[in-house]
Amino acid sequence: HLTTPESIYHLRIGLASFASYPFSYRRFMRILWPFTSLSMIFTLFYARLFVAESNSFKKLNLQSWMIPRYNLQYLLKWRKDAINTMIEKVILEADKKGVKVLSLGLMNQGEELNRNGEVYIHKHPEVKVRVVDGSRLAAAVVINSVSKATQNVVMTGHLTKVAYTIASALCQRGVKVSTLRLDEYEKLRSCIPQECRDYLVYQTSEVLSSNKVWLVGEGTTSEEQEKATKGTLFIPFSQFPLKQLRKDCIYHTTPALIVPKSLANIHSCENWLPRKAMSATRVAGILHALEGWEVHECGTSLLPSDLDQVWEAFLSHGFQPLLLPHH
Repeated sequence: HLTTPESIYHLRIGLASFASYPFSYRRFMRILWPFTSLSMIFTLFYARLFVAESNSFKKLNLQSWMIPRYNLQYLLKWRKDAINTMIEKVILEADKKGVKVLSLGLMNQGEELNRNGEVYIHKHPEVKVRVVDGSRLAAAVVINSVSKATQNVVMTGHLTKVAYTIASALCQRGVKVSTLRLDEYEKLRSCIPQECRDYLVYQTSEVLSSNKVWLVGEGTTSEEQEKATKGTLFIPFSQFPLKQLRKDCIYHTTPALIVPKSLANIHSCENWLPRKAMSATRVAGILHALEGWEVHECGTSLLPSDLDQVWEAFLSHGFQPLLLPHH
């Protein structure tokens, strides 16, 4: 789906020179506001998806289907039923056309919206198309963005399926996970195997001062960012990037990967990501199809493999992790 009103210029119908760079608001966009306003009015009344991009990779034919709705509309409770109905129609249309795998990108797969896509599968158990939320690959990307030498991390922000998976995996690997909020600590503790729970700790000033890696989600506050020590690496497990408030810290991108050169027809950047980068949720669908996995990856169901196997599978197909940004 669209993000901000100006994100429409990153589509094929938009501005090629603008779309070839990561999205950012620029002064000249004020001149385009009349056109931007018209596009917003159009999305209020247009309730069908359209193909934003077509690609090919190995034996696969890929398409990005765009739902004409903005972030703000997903946040309005009275719009959720209409959006869910639209996504449901997309899944049924994909199944009818013989699509093998469908990935739910960005806010199309929220816990509050549709239980990470599980609602549609329960309602239509007969569909053959495999619905993927990308949580396993997103978790694997975040975990492998953390240096092997790291012994402590801080985790804060709105907890998601991805966050629970990351915390559990790190604790099982002997990495201490510190939380800044008591409610987060209690929620995470319930999902971590009992034999590893000693690696989950509630924050203290000493713990914070020794931590240089923060795993952050939506809702991470400016006050929490200020608690980080100089040189801290912020790694988002969220779908949207963290607002960069600290010039003395390093901010990684949201879970994403560099695509192989053989993945054709990538002309525009995916939102804020650099050129030739693709979000983990999109890559997860591609990986699902390449590996021939015959299960859904949505709701509480997980692929029958651990995160290391998922990571190795995507590397074997030529995808590469994003390097840390220059600081």
